[in-house]
Amino acid sequence: MDDIDRKIIGLAQVFGRATNAEIAGACGLSVSAANERLKRLQERGVITGWSARIDPDAVDLGLLAFMFVEIDRTEHNERFLAAAALMPEVLELHHVTGEWSYLLKIRARDTKALEALITGRVKALPGVVRSITHIALSSTKDNGPLPVGATGDG
Repeated sequence: MDDIDRKIIGLAQVFGRATNAEIAGACGLSVSAANERLKRLQERGVITGWSARIDPDAVDLGLLAFMFVEIDRTEHNERFLAAAALMPEVLELHHVTGEWSYLLKIRARDTKALEALITGRVKALPGVVRSITHIALSSTKDNGPLPVGATGDG
């Protein structure tokens, strides 16, 4: 991956609806060269997909929470991961260092929905021995682009 690929990735993250012509112009490439690079970045799995960013409040998912979960034995990890990955409220699922096993980023409608998720589904999974959940009061920056290189904004 060279500097032009990094610039293309940066532009695609920030300006996801940019046309191939706009990306080409920003990178000093022809449209066909930019299109070919985008295609290769997708084939190599560098660009993993395209999506829209949605305002959580607009779709009644304004509550953001982070949940640490401890699993008692490693043989329970696979089942926990499979079940948690299928929960639509779980936006991110990370294996972490320290005293906890996993960190989940969760979006829910309200505290009642969060409680139902935690007690009725997550804590009910085999191997879950304890958890702690933190509710975000506000978010200054959420879902920012990865810092892969220059994006043309200085």
